[in-house]
Amino acid sequence: MINPQILSLGTANPPARFTQQQCFEATGYKGERIRQIFLNSDIEFRHFYFEGSPNLDENSDQSNQRYLNGAVQTGCRAIVNCLDSANATVHDVDFLAVCTCTGYVCPDVGSRLIAHMGFRKNVQRDSIVGLGCAGAIPAMQRAVDFVRANPGRKALMLAVEICSACYYVDKTLETVVGNAICADGAAAMLLGSSGKDAPKFPRIVDFETFLDTDHIEEVGLQHRGGKLRIVLGISIQHLAGRMIESALEPLLARNGLSRSDIRFWVLHPGGRKVIDQVQSHFGMTEHQLRFSRTVLRNYGNMSSPTVMFVLDEVVRNGDPQPGDWGAMIGLGPGMAAEAALLRW
Repeated sequence: MINPQILSLGTANPPARFTQQQCFEATGYKGERIRQIFLNSDIEFRHFYFEGSPNLDENSDQSNQRYLNGAVQTGCRAIVNCLDSANATVHDVDFLAVCTCTGYVCPDVGSRLIAHMGFRKNVQRDSIVGLGCAGAIPAMQRAVDFVRANPGRKALMLAVEICSACYYVDKTLETVVGNAICADGAAAMLLGSSGKDAPKFPRIVDFETFLDTDHIEEVGLQHRGGKLRIVLGISIQHLAGRMIESALEPLLARNGLSRSDIRFWVLHPGGRKVIDQVQSHFGMTEHQLRFSRTVLRNYGNMSSPTVMFVLDEVVRNGDPQPGDWGAMIGLGPGMAAEAALLRW
């Protein structure tokens, strides 16, 4: 069986960059308690897509239009960065999978990018909608499936989110937390069956999913007054370690590995407390989680693209060597733990 090779990665963020203090001031919240939630998040900066000045009174139509414009513009930049680093163009892409959850449009974002960027007229496509923070890994799996079924052809996967289009204010703590950590961004990945020119990137070996549907309403997006509202239930902090273990252990066992064989932990940084809980559950060191914490600090939680930013940090700054193993892990609605096994 072919283990597809990651040929390149590309990331992108909207140009508007705010400190956490600036975010607190811009959101209109009042009070020292809420300010401390913003400032104690281990986040220093976040990026947002705005068309002019931030408008806290956006109606649902305006929010969804801003989502669409931001997803196309930011997603386009991530794709260009990805393809340029592989010396490829959109004409080299045979399959495009787009993962998103922070807005809904029909035709989908992928079809609009195909038109906007001039992909081939016969490019195959898939739209993965509504899987939240964990969505990049199932989207990667669809791209892997395509490459395995079509050796010699290339698949492009994009995760893009405009979380700021889901900005909603009420008096609940979970809404405050969502507004304090979520941000906008996009990441793209090019996959192929041959990777002679991409030694710094790993191959994708295997996947595993664990769904705990007893907590299906704990994380996701809800419609309130015609707008989307981010839901980050407090229980995710306590469930994260157990859920990840339920996905990770069968994945490792199936491939004859143990946790000690994993050099790189590519963990989605859902928030400071989630990382802390996972660290405690598995007895991980700060060194093992440094890439996740770096991404959280510099970008916040961008939902689905965030774990790809972590992989980009590993590739750029982790000095991966041939034979190294990595585990990519995401948590999201469902509730779901998604895991992918990587090998350089």
